[in-house]
Amino acid sequence: RCPPTYFIKQGESMERNIERILREARYVLENKCTVREGAKKFGVSKSTFHADVTYKLKDVDKETYEKVQRLMDYHFSIRHLRGGEATKRKYKQSKSPV
Repeated sequence: RCPPTYFIKQGESMERNIERILREARYVLENKCTVREGAKKFGVSKSTFHADVTYKLKDVDKETYEKVQRLMDYHFSIRHLRGGEATKRKYKQSKSPV
């Protein structure tokens, strides 16, 4: 378990980081978004966003953490389908009529 200082992002207070974590969690639940989509929306890296909505959120709000975790587990379970669809679109676009 990390000490409370792991909440503090350089140049920000702990309260401000906790507010950001809760905003990210609410956004994930309201929009059913993936880590990549959420990170883009909040202008942070995927690693930071993932750490915020999993490890840090668990210490901030356990109930919200459990809801977010169920959604993240769902996204994890279907990622192979999303990858297949992306590959399909990629090759469909690159095919040029002869």
